[in-house]
Amino acid sequence: MKGADMTIAKKIDGFISQSSFIRKMFEEGVCLKRRYGAENVFDFSLGNPNINPPEDFCERLQQLVTAEIPGKHMYMPNAGYPETRAAVASAVSSAKGITLAADQIVMTCGAGGALNVIFKTLLDPGEEVIIPAPFFVEYRFYVDNAGGAARIVPTREDFSLDLDAIREAITDKTKAVLINSPNNPTGKVYNQDSITALAALLTERGKALKRVIYLISDEPYTEIVYDGVKVPSVLEAYPHSLIATSYSKSLSLPGERIGYIAVNPEIGALGQVMDGLTLCSRILGFVNAPSLMQRVIADLKGVKVYVELYRNKRDLLCDGLASVGYTFRKPDGAFYLFLPTPIADDVRFANALQERRILTVPGSGFYGPGHIRIAYCVDDATILGAIDGFGEVLKEFK
Repeated sequence: MKGADMTIAKKIDGFISQSSFIRKMFEEGVCLKRRYGAENVFDFSLGNPNINPPEDFCERLQQLVTAEIPGKHMYMPNAGYPETRAAVASAVSSAKGITLAADQIVMTCGAGGALNVIFKTLLDPGEEVIIPAPFFVEYRFYVDNAGGAARIVPTREDFSLDLDAIREAITDKTKAVLINSPNNPTGKVYNQDSITALAALLTERGKALKRVIYLISDEPYTEIVYDGVKVPSVLEAYPHSLIATSYSKSLSLPGERIGYIAVNPEIGALGQVMDGLTLCSRILGFVNAPSLMQRVIADLKGVKVYVELYRNKRDLLCDGLASVGYTFRKPDGAFYLFLPTPIADDVRFANALQERRILTVPGSGFYGPGHIRIAYCVDDATILGAIDGFGEVLKEFK
């Protein structure tokens, strides 16, 4: 139609230009692999687990696929199968030092689905969510989906929480603080002292403002930690807390979209919060988490991927990069290294690596300029094959 307005929504058009570098680099990797062969492209762009799911998962899935279960693929309660919620509540209770019942669990379509459901439930238009940077960039879009506003605060040089920055950011519009530990992209685990201090800060400021400030913890990497590092329990530390998580990383199931929300039983207006989460799961169009996956994970308490394999990959990468001149902080968990770049322009540095068919993600995409993110959940051959190229690019800019 000549002269007609044929554009998509202006907001989404703007978001496209701000959207994740991660997918852009992943798609570039697909093109390079077609041109040069996959073995000649070193793709560290996407946090896509390359370790197979545990055998226990595969065996249980095969059993369920062939089992005669009445209504196996039918709708269930929007919050999930009661037996699955009970199993998850038991596992969370054991791990987090607080007793949860099935009624405090909502099964979700991954951690992304969980966060969208939480924000839709909690946020009124214009209310703010404080997010420490660097962070997974789509958090901003999730908050916006619910009509809220992201308030970005810095972390300290070692990527630990800057409580002074959080305190300064809290206003009468603050509804929640969102943390991610182990962190994507830094691999940082916020220690017990930080979580305890954050809980005390939110309690103090909540009382002063006469409103609840929620603490939301995004925890899909909580099972992937190294060197004896422990992930503190936000549920144990703070009553107005919720966990959003998934089995994408702990069981290597990102494509199956299975996760859950765990709600502190001491949270204010617990019944109302749970009713809101269940309703929002439906009205956002998720309806319910995948039925088959719910049945599988209900029987897999304590099962996870062999984390030692990721630790070996981390050490292989870190040792290699150190040998060619890089300096960095070794990650505590997850499977990312947030590598400082020798120049401020991290996009330029990432592009120079790409010329050698090494694909990384500029830190600017995570609100962490001056870094690149390297996802080391790849074959060891990819890590080893890229080290010389990393060294050559470093020499160019020194």
